[in-house]
Amino acid sequence: MPSVVISGVRTVETHWIPLADGRKLAARLFLPDDAEKNPVPVILEYIPYRRRDGTRTGDDEMHLFFAGHGYACARVDISGAGDSDGLLDDEYVKREQDDGLEILAHLCAQPWCTGVAGMIGISWGGFSGLQLAARRPPQLKAVITACSTDDRYACDAHYNGGLVINDNFGWGGALFGYSALPPDPAVVGEDRWRQMWRDRLDDHKNHAAEWLKHQRRDAFWKQGSVCEDFSAIECAVLAVGGYLDGYTQTIFNLVENLEAPAKGLCGPWGHKEPNSGVPGPAIGYLQECIRWYDHWLKGIDNGADSDPDMRLYLMDYARPHSHIDARPGRWLGFPQWPAKQIGGKAYWLNGDGKLGETQGAGAGPLTISSPLTTGVQGQEWCPYGQGRISAEGARDQRADDGGSLCFDSAAMAADLPLAGISKIRLRVASDKPQAQICVRLNDVAPDGTSAFITFALLNLAHRESHEFPTPLTPGQFEDVELDFKPVAQIIPEGHRLRVAISSSYWPMAWPSPERTMLTFDPKGCRLDLSLLASEEGLAPVAFEEALWAEPGPVTVKEPARQLRSLTTDLPTERTELTALSDDGRFVFEEIGTEITSWRRKIYGISDNDPTSCVTQVTCHEELTRPDWNARLDCEITVSCDRDSFHISGWLKAYERGTIFAERTYDEVIPRDCL
Repeated sequence: MPSVVISGVRTVETHWIPLADGRKLAARLFLPDDAEKNPVPVILEYIPYRRRDGTRTGDDEMHLFFAGHGYACARVDISGAGDSDGLLDDEYVKREQDDGLEILAHLCAQPWCTGVAGMIGISWGGFSGLQLAARRPPQLKAVITACSTDDRYACDAHYNGGLVINDNFGWGGALFGYSALPPDPAVVGEDRWRQMWRDRLDDHKNHAAEWLKHQRRDAFWKQGSVCEDFSAIECAVLAVGGYLDGYTQTIFNLVENLEAPAKGLCGPWGHKEPNSGVPGPAIGYLQECIRWYDHWLKGIDNGADSDPDMRLYLMDYARPHSHIDARPGRWLGFPQWPAKQIGGKAYWLNGDGKLGETQGAGAGPLTISSPLTTGVQGQEWCPYGQGRISAEGARDQRADDGGSLCFDSAAMAADLPLAGISKIRLRVASDKPQAQICVRLNDVAPDGTSAFITFALLNLAHRESHEFPTPLTPGQFEDVELDFKPVAQIIPEGHRLRVAISSSYWPMAWPSPERTMLTFDPKGCRLDLSLLASEEGLAPVAFEEALWAEPGPVTVKEPARQLRSLTTDLPTERTELTALSDDGRFVFEEIGTEITSWRRKIYGISDNDPTSCVTQVTCHEELTRPDWNARLDCEITVSCDRDSFHISGWLKAYERGTIFAERTYDEVIPRDCL
């Protein structure tokens, strides 16, 4: 996966964007050398991750490439982040979108711009593109959104199926530290940077606690969720992601619901851009982006508007492992989506533990009360360290299957190609008013190895609505339906399909307040698979080699590392999963700044007590030059009882080893049908 040297371009280290209220936002520009004489469209990436000393290498790789292909690019720090004025209130607030409208107007008025803009981004940047598109700025003609969401409640790092997931605290802990970093005095001035830093620290928030105060889909989450009005988006949208990512569903939602031109692209990847996607194969994503923008921003008739509505990578079987470098498989191009090539197949969950193509004779109810550690063999909700040697994927599922109610099909007489969004209908009762359910689909090899395919979660109090949850009546059967995370994968001939149902799924999902016993009536339990029924009429799909621009020089002083361990203290039956993500120590040579950054997550639970669940996230950030040193250490801890969550935190900011500011946080947040 080579980098290429880009010529004929220049960068502007800091370009100030004035806003109507007097604030200024910091941008880094990437421009063709002759853009003032021959104006070009502009591509905006708008995120809080410090354009100067945070995302610098990735920005170089993407935006230098785009500039070399005839585009101006602007990497803008959101208000209160990096070197931008103001304060960072929260994710995706309306003011952030309002600022974005001013940014687009400013950029498109520059002499090097034709007045036409596109947006691009992964994760936060992908959100930004969709949210600004829904505001219909006249300059914005095309968006490329990767690993993002159309629904901030149903498909983001906070809640899944109405359950709070530990990513709410893992991501919240990371933002807890990242949002408290200072601006660079070399940019904002020696006379301003300390006061700007103190203002940020005085306004600093425990974001994870704020998100935990909104446990149902209320107005907080609806703001910024473009699914509230898909028709608001009028520009062209290319939605990109991977099956291992947490945001896969968004690709399908956008392609199926947008009235504007929309295309989807989904590979085997985690939370990464596809030109560096892991598991591989990576693709020439930046070339695809250029092709998209050439059509929609420059009016070049290159056929991008006639690409298949959906391009899916159909994965072959791979033995389970926590880190897989590449998935064998092939690309499928669906000219229209929903596609006529997609069909279905029904299986019944029969009382004898078999997954049958016909409903079995009457059988009594089946029960499960899973160990609270059921789920420790699963993947992270959103694996984003897969570009390094990390272990965030699902391992052999047999241990988790042992704590689950399982239904196995007969051995496949031929390959079974799953494709799209499968569903399961369950008739279930709980012995407690608050309960959760996880359903996994696994591929069982002839030797018994159980490989994770996909999953679905549901807070049973949310069985009818995420906005208006209602507790269960103990002992009363309810008919519920769950949608599985989208996937395209072959179950090979001779393998079996397993449905594994559990009453807990830790550490991904926070447990219910009490141990629960779930009872199932097999007569009301059916799996509806989404399958590739025919390949007739599919379009060919081919990609160029993965490329990116040669970034600016970086000197690595200590290498990055990813560590993960799972331990159980046998006398106390307490299990802990520890994950360390260490970016190492390195220097951006162009600006002379040394960066040190690491984050550690510890998830813990005792097997017989759901209220023993604890999550702790610790972060360290340090910025150093000969004339400057700023350091930040912080930590949040989340625990619970039957009625409430307890979330505490501390933060210490240092200048040259001396305390600059200290903050502590402590809140009790009632559980709300959770």
